[in-house]
Amino acid sequence: MIASSVRMKRVRKKSHSGRPSTGQVRVIGGQWRGRKLPVSDALGLRPTTDRNKETLFNWLMHQTTDARCLDVFAGSGGLGIEALSRYAACCLFFEKDKEAARQLESNLATLNANGKVLQGDALALLGEQSGPFDIVFVDPPFKFDLVKPTLALIQQNNLVCAGSVIYLEQEPDAPLPELPGHWQVTKHKQSSGLQYLLIEVLPT
Repeated sequence: MIASSVRMKRVRKKSHSGRPSTGQVRVIGGQWRGRKLPVSDALGLRPTTDRNKETLFNWLMHQTTDARCLDVFAGSGGLGIEALSRYAACCLFFEKDKEAARQLESNLATLNANGKVLQGDALALLGEQSGPFDIVFVDPPFKFDLVKPTLALIQQNNLVCAGSVIYLEQEPDAPLPELPGHWQVTKHKQSSGLQYLLIEVLPT
């Protein structure tokens, strides 16, 4: 478990790619509302839109304060940073791309945010963590069939508990994932090119 009372250490990794940041992600609520942060041009990076973030954090309105968060396929880190802006206690970010991870670490340092970035394969990193987390963001790259193994590893490694919620983004034509009996889809919306849902973990 990540102790929310302990300040997470941010380790800056030296970048050798030289790739510039070509976009921005905007914080839409909380203490850093309106801040624009640079985003790496990593191949396939797909930051969650402001509209979808607004919907998600309306769903999570009463759950972000003091929450321990995990952003599994962090990319720009927009979801985890948004949670930290809304007074989540801490957030752990997984990102495979070295340049995207470096940019995310830089953005967290700029905000003096209580977040930690682990650079590597998300599925491998899930097996190395101890939980539980209160909020887990699962926004994987599309077309790689990552939803099923990701949810399975979250369950197997006890990274959620009763009262935890999992936010999931997936392809618009993807079927709803098969879930354990005590996991329940409580919110489900679809927009152009995307469907997103909130899963609540119930007591067993």
